[in-house]
This record gives sequence, structure tokens and C-alpha cells, in this order.
Amino acid sequence: MKQRTTSFNKTYAMQLVTIFLGFIIFGISENIKGPAIPRIQFDFALNEEQLGSLLSLNALGYLIACSFTAILVRKFGIKATSIMSFASMLLSGIFIFVSHAYPAFAASYFLMYIGNGMLEIALAILGARIFVKNVGTMMNLSHFFYGLSSTVAPLIATGMMSVHLFGHELDWRGMYLVMLSLSLLPILSALRSSFPGDDMPAEHRTPFKELRRDPALWWMVLILSFGVVSELAVGGWLVNFLEKAYDWDTVKASGLLSVFFLLFSVGRLVLGPVTDKIGFTLSLIIFSGFSAVCTFAAIAGGESLAFLFAAAGLGIAMIYPTVMAFIAKRYPGGSDTAITFTVTMMGLGSVIGNYVIGFVIEAVKKLYDENDPNALLHGLQAGYGFIGLCALLCAVCAFVLYRYLNKRGELI
Repeated sequence: MKQRTTSFNKTYAMQLVTIFLGFIIFGISENIKGPAIPRIQFDFALNEEQLGSLLSLNALGYLIACSFTAILVRKFGIKATSIMSFASMLLSGIFIFVSHAYPAFAASYFLMYIGNGMLEIALAILGARIFVKNVGTMMNLSHFFYGLSSTVAPLIATGMMSVHLFGHELDWRGMYLVMLSLSLLPILSALRSSFPGDDMPAEHRTPFKELRRDPALWWMVLILSFGVVSELAVGGWLVNFLEKAYDWDTVKASGLLSVFFLLFSVGRLVLGPVTDKIGFTLSLIIFSGFSAVCTFAAIAGGESLAFLFAAAGLGIAMIYPTVMAFIAKRYPGGSDTAITFTVTMMGLGSVIGNYVIGFVIEAVKKLYDENDPNALLHGLQAGYGFIGLCALLCAVCAFVLYRYLNKRGELI
């Protein structure tokens, strides 16, 4: 009996190592591009339109990967699929390093985002299968490692690009090679791990036709889409808003963004047990509502309440992992398919959401005279107001879902 417990503990420990390292790699791969993009643009002489096309192409690769990863999981198993996703990240780092022509670089970058999309789905499925107790706590703890690596990755990338090795500067190519080579670590832990669920008979799996008839899944798509737009838009728009609306310098504005990510990570680290205690659906209402209130108050209160932009991170941080925990609990026989569908739809929603923010800013600016000094301020406030509106709509959808599940006695 003791030997069996020891074996179980070792197996679970290796599973945790794999999923935690996976989230660290995921955060690194998504957030090292910030310091590198200006140098990439200079080296390949890209204009803004070409740069935008590169990033859009990668977003497409990410969505494509999200759509086929569940098929790979069913065909080869979650262990093999996880290793494939990490291996594609590792290979993309090597290809980026040796790419000196733009087409080769673009293809290598596209491969990295294919790996990124595969990794997001694989990690979500791993979490749904591994965490059978305290699901909310463990999902949020896993995503804490994503937040942690997202916070430090740009700083490490910036420093690494100026490092000299064997008489040569690493620059952005060497930085990508070194950072993405860290994918080897979760590959090694995955090789030593075994994961549950691959041996589930097909008749025990919930078919997609049945899943898509469940209104709760569609509400989850809306909740996750609005929540992720509100979350990701902060990284892209907060510094821009503070610099142009309040004349903050880059260091000060970036400092507040760092506080947002710090509170974002702290929220996932310490508030996970709250979701298990009060329930996932109620948690979604409370945390997204808190984020919306903070965002609207920060806009209305002006510069003196700008700190509330950062405080919103505490609430919005909880949405993604709590949705994953909900799916794991509600669809134990179909979590793979439900996660893939939800995350793919979320990806489409987030792309649309970012376009809408830019459109709102420009549309509101045009309502004022072009010589009006406040036109840009009002436009930025409206654009950031849309970010708060997404958090509010997330709370509203969660409330509708709460009532739907409560009537049926299916609250989680």
C-alpha cells in the first residue's frame, strides 16, 4: 500500500512539474516578442503594415492550432500531443536563429504560434484531467505560473539581447533560441510522466453534437471571450492610454502595467481557493464585476484614480482558469472537445475585440473638432471604456448562466 502511494505521488509530482513548466514556457513564448519586435522590424526593414500582417498571420496560426489539437489528442494521446507542442516551440527557436531571409523568418515565427496554440489547448486538457480535487485552486495556481513568466519574460528578453557570448551579441535571434530552448525541460518531465484519460473508451466520451446543444457551453464561450478581451487589451492599451491621456512618461506608465500584472499573478495565487468555496459561476460574476467597476472608476476619476486600472487585474485574472475549472467539472467525459471549442471561439472573439477597441477610439475622436485638444483624450477614454464594458458583459453573461444552472439545480 505504501509503495502504491509513493508511486502515485511520484506520478502526480511529474504531472505537476510538466503542467507548471508548460505554463511558464507558454508565458515566455507569448511575451518575449515585445522587446524583440522593434529590432525585427529594423533588421527586415518592415513597415507598420507588414509588421501588422506578420502578427495577424501568427494569430491565424494560433487559431488553426487550437482547432486541430483535440484531434491529435484523440489520435495520439495527451502525452504525445504535449511533447509535440513543446518540440514545435523548440524547433521554431532553432529556425528563427538561422533565418536571415524574411520568408524563412516568417515561416519560423508561424511555427512558433502553431506550437503556442497547441500548447494552450494541451495545457488546458492536462489540467482538466489531472486536477480532480480543488479544481479551482489548482487551475488558478497553474495559471499563476503563466502570469509569473509573463511578468519577467520581457525583462529577461531585453537583458539577454545585449549579452555577448563567444565574442558575439545574442541579439533577438539568439534570445529566441535560448528562451525557446527551455521547452526541452517540460519535454523531459513529460517523457517521465503518465497522464490519465487517453484510455477512455469512445462510448464514454461526450460527442460534440451533444455538447453544442448545451446552452451553458455557449454562455461559457461568451464569458471567456469578453473576459480575455478585457484581460489582453490591458497589455496593449494601458501604457498608450496613460502616456497620451495623462502625459505620463514610458517608465511611469510601464510601472503601472507591471503592477497590473503583479496583482494579476497574486490574484491567481491566492484567490483560487475562493472559487472552490463559493462556486465557479458565482466567482465569475464577482471577479469580472469587480474588474469592470475598477476600470470604469479609473476612467471617471481621472489621473488620481489611475491605480484602479492595476487593481482590475485582481478580478480579470480569475476568469480564464475558473472557466477551465467549470468545463472540467461539467464535462468530465468531453472536456477535451469542450475546451478546444471554447478556446477557439475565444480566439476569434479576442481578435474582433481588439479591432473594435481601435475603431471606437478613432470613431469618438472624429466626433470632435480635429483641433480640439481633448479629442484624443475622449477617444482613448471611450476605447478603454470598451475594455471595462467587456468585463461588465462577462459578469452579465455569468449572471445569466448562474440563473440558468440554478433553476436546474446544476450550479458548480
